[in-house]
Amino acid sequence: MQDLLEDIAARALGAEDRGKVADYIPELAKVDPNQLGISVATADGELFSAGNAQTPFSIQSISKVFVLALALGQVGEALWKRVGREPSGQAFDSILLLEREKGIPRNPFINAGALVTTDTFLGSASPREALGALIRFIRAASDQEDIHINDAVARSELETAHRNFALAHYMRSYGNLQNSPDLVLGTYCHQCAIEMTCEQLALAGRFLLDTSDAPSLVSPVRKRRINALMMTCGHYDGSGDFAFRVGLPGKSGVGGGILVIAPGRGSVAVWSPGLNGYGNSKLGTEAMEVFARKTGWSIFG
Repeated sequence: MQDLLEDIAARALGAEDRGKVADYIPELAKVDPNQLGISVATADGELFSAGNAQTPFSIQSISKVFVLALALGQVGEALWKRVGREPSGQAFDSILLLEREKGIPRNPFINAGALVTTDTFLGSASPREALGALIRFIRAASDQEDIHINDAVARSELETAHRNFALAHYMRSYGNLQNSPDLVLGTYCHQCAIEMTCEQLALAGRFLLDTSDAPSLVSPVRKRRINALMMTCGHYDGSGDFAFRVGLPGKSGVGGGILVIAPGRGSVAVWSPGLNGYGNSKLGTEAMEVFARKTGWSIFG
């Protein structure tokens, strides 16, 4: 495994086309695209890493996986009255389907759906209280204490979150947002600004493995359902392409990270800041395709 990861990292870092960083968020535009890290936390407790696996990065939309778990823990199946479970086929910040479907987002991983899960998780708590609970959950999942929110990234996101505010106000007009858009967006932008390394993220992802060696933070049924949503919706309008190429549940973020779950086998985190046309890590996606092919890890046998 160690030799495989080092080979994948070396090949990726030698690529000429590394994608384009998310320059619409000023703080993310500053990140050097000439980086790639990859880590594998196996179901039996081993950790393998290569490349820039100890460099902290902004997990962005990968945070939606953890917030979804917490929102389901609070309201259970009632969440699905406010957000769907179908792929959108649209960009992550599209308002098109939200207009057509009267303020009900297609799934919890597009931005509109994530705003609903954040609103649900926020409940009647303050943003500080909710974010504190989220950080504690992620630290418990990873067994790592050095996980924090990058305040500069959070401010940068909030200052440029015009489309997300539009989505929030639109859903509020249909009664599908219980807190004010300001509170929801403040919480959302800070959750996206959580910084982790590939090693920390791979360790945290083990809470979605149905194995006795992984942290027991959610029920086995809920693990399977979150994994199913990652498989069908975790890469926005590129979810089908990722499923076709990799064959494992995954969740991407515009910071360049991807969290991938191989049920019963391990949790994989890969990070490279340059994005492809879908808004997913270009080299990260290519690295996961090679990883899946070389290891044979796939939910399809």
